[in-house]
Amino acid sequence: MKTHLLIAASLLCLVAGAQPPDTSDVEAVRRMVTMSEVVIRSDLNVPRFLQRIRNDSSYHKAFKNLHILGYTAENYIELFDKKGRSDASLRSTTVQHRDADCRTMEVVKEQVTGDFYDSNRDYNYYTAQLYDAFFFTHGSVCGETNIVAGTEHDVRGKRGLEKNKEQLKMLFFNPGRKIPGIPFIGNKLDVFDEEVAKYYNYAIDTSSSINGIPCYVFRIERRSDLTRSERGDIVFDNITTWFNQKTMEIVGRVYDMSYDAGVYDFDVHMKVEMMKVGSYVVPYTLSYRGNWHLMFKGRERGVFNATLHDFKIP
Repeated sequence: MKTHLLIAASLLCLVAGAQPPDTSDVEAVRRMVTMSEVVIRSDLNVPRFLQRIRNDSSYHKAFKNLHILGYTAENYIELFDKKGRSDASLRSTTVQHRDADCRTMEVVKEQVTGDFYDSNRDYNYYTAQLYDAFFFTHGSVCGETNIVAGTEHDVRGKRGLEKNKEQLKMLFFNPGRKIPGIPFIGNKLDVFDEEVAKYYNYAIDTSSSINGIPCYVFRIERRSDLTRSERGDIVFDNITTWFNQKTMEIVGRVYDMSYDAGVYDFDVHMKVEMMKVGSYVVPYTLSYRGNWHLMFKGRERGVFNATLHDFKIP
């Protein structure tokens, strides 16, 4: 059970695949979308915009690009007790080297506090374990590409951490899609499902800019007038996505999720920002703040920040 909660409580992933869109669901959401006057005057094709959002692959592509580039990462993970005092932390600088068809990671420096590791240098915290699984490389990884087309994800036949990673990919890159294997949540993740969509407000607006890029902003926000029972029928509180107005590539996304299933609960905030390196769009900042609890396991409160820089183009 403990690993199921982490599916909904971590910003940890590198690849994902799109699924065929459901036109009827998109049409149901379209009827509920509010638009600013600026967007209305722009004659934005809303059904096509929503369809593109649901079937987007640019986010996936940006993370796949990390497999073929060299870069330096500043890693920060910290866990807290119930009074907000630090229990354990990791600060490190790592460098990914790309040589021919392989990538390796060098730990340039590392500072650890508290019981971050046990005596065998294994992690004492699941947040750290999953962070490692997605952002740290052990040994040499070869044969990867940044090709998105044809990538699919399936949890069948997978167990433990490998299954969790697959579910996390689906959650992170296709928020709102149904994800098998997460107990008690079922279809509550599907923000495009007509039965779930009635609990949200949808809005399209323009923003000033992100890193100098004019953007459309698409917000999916939980309605403020929901009853306690209705609140129990959804998981996402907010998904805000910034799209480059010219290319429609995602340049930023924020997630807020919370849920109480009795045997587990979580309250999580996640954010990613993108930048362009040569012809590649890549994530350069990733942040997570979460508070979750599982039956038979203590509550885990943690944050992490990853900042990527000094990219090397092959």
